Amino acid sequence: MFKTIKSDLPASIVVFFVALPLCLGIALASGAPLFSGLIAGIIGGVVVGALSGSKIGVSGPAAGLAAIVLSAIGTLGGYENFLVAVVLGGIIQLIFGFLKAGVIGYYFPSSVIKGMLTGIGIIIILKQIPHFFGYDSEPEGADSFLGASGENTFSAILNIVDNITVGSMVIGMIGLAILLLWDKVLSKKGKIFQLIQGPLVAVVIGIIFFSLTQSSESLAISQSHLVSVPIPDDVESFLGQFSFPNFSAITNPDVWIVAFTIALVASLETLLCVEATDKLDPEKNVTPTNRELLAQGTGNIFSGMVGGLPITQVIVRSSANIQSGGRSKASAIIHGFLLLISVILIPRLLNMIPLSVLAAILFIVGFKLAKPKLFKQMYQMGWKQFVPFVVTVAGIVFIDLLWGIGLGLAVGIVVILLKSYQNSHFLHIVDESNGKHKIKMTLAEEVTFFNKGAILKELDSLPRDTFLELDVRKTRYLDNDIIEILDDFAFKAKERNIDIQLVSERGIVKNPESFIEFFKLRPKSA
Repeated sequence: MFKTIKSDLPASIVVFFVALPLCLGIALASGAPLFSGLIAGIIGGVVVGALSGSKIGVSGPAAGLAAIVLSAIGTLGGYENFLVAVVLGGIIQLIFGFLKAGVIGYYFPSSVIKGMLTGIGIIIILKQIPHFFGYDSEPEGADSFLGASGENTFSAILNIVDNITVGSMVIGMIGLAILLLWDKVLSKKGKIFQLIQGPLVAVVIGIIFFSLTQSSESLAISQSHLVSVPIPDDVESFLGQFSFPNFSAITNPDVWIVAFTIALVASLETLLCVEATDKLDPEKNVTPTNRELLAQGTGNIFSGMVGGLPITQVIVRSSANIQSGGRSKASAIIHGFLLLISVILIPRLLNMIPLSVLAAILFIVGFKLAKPKLFKQMYQMGWKQFVPFVVTVAGIVFIDLLWGIGLGLAVGIVVILLKSYQNSHFLHIVDESNGKHKIKMTLAEEVTFFNKGAILKELDSLPRDTFLELDVRKTRYLDNDIIEILDDFAFKAKERNIDIQLVSERGIVKNPESFIEFFKLRPKSA
């Protein structure tokens, strides 16, 4: 792990600057104490990072759970009661891991995963535009179309015109220029520019700008446009920010319902993020999904025990890690320690960072996730790939992450069914003999109940006085539903003067009396 520290340390600093506002913003959007987001970020980095089998995945509080958390805190009668659900959700995730439920992640189509990455990239850019110009009506980390303030993604952008903070906009543009210069030019000039990352320089310049312009009427940046880390007065007040679960609420059925909801949603988000992260990984590592569920479950138990939000692996942090050159899990772990050390030692310095500079950093992350050329590539792959991809992107942008993935998956399943319907068999007229059309139908390698409609339609459309050759030599799986259709057709064929010749690996059978009996020796197989 330490062999790649030259790459991991700079990457961890970038991930730290990406994670810091997101941890605080997600906590604010969840209606939870601000410190709870930082706890989840620290545990996601240190605990989950150490236990995970992913080399470049980074975990922390997830925006996709914010609405669930906000509702659950009210339903369960307080944050301490909610923490019980977080701990139980972690235990349920451990059970998922032991039951090897991680395999579910492999069943999401590639088009949906790519759509998820692109949609998240677009929503990152759209959501950061107001922050870039100093309009902070929504907290950092929000990802749903409709915000808590009543604005949606696009109305917030339109309202920028009347709410521009000049100082935020100026330092945001300076920060973006530094990032682009570092990414496109300086990073290729020498190792020093790879070791010292552009985001770190942009943040330092942002702090200096804030300090120098505090007395300026036009360029001063107010506290509402800066990072807002809780600042304790002493050790006792720092420790007082931790909350602990009220286990007397464990008998409340609603606590268990929330726990299962957290476990299911957090596990699904994690597995999807694992799939997406592995696709982005330049070294093409494959993350063990069951181990990831065990790591996430352990992290949620720890987080719930000390007052943190639920944790998942998060694609924004993970992609920032990859883009910054992270090579091993050291970068995720170090970012967790950076969060811990900074909130203890330098919270006042952190609170001098303009949100517009962090928005500029997230612009770069978002653009690299949602490159325009990907739309062209997906279009060239055909509509069966392009439609689920676009639906996923649209769902994420206009609703939220989980809806986008769900809609994309639903469309993907419909596409699979259509493809299966079309590819169940191959039919062509061979020749004419004895006054009968000779038609050959070759069944596919696997024929299931999905293919019932296509095959039934084809058989019913055969004209009278036909010679049908049914070839099942390549068929390895034949569903009972299809066998029953063939059996019924054998009966009707006599009335329509249709001769059937069944060709299989076991020989040729003319006008079989019963397809059910023929396939009885080898059920569901030809």
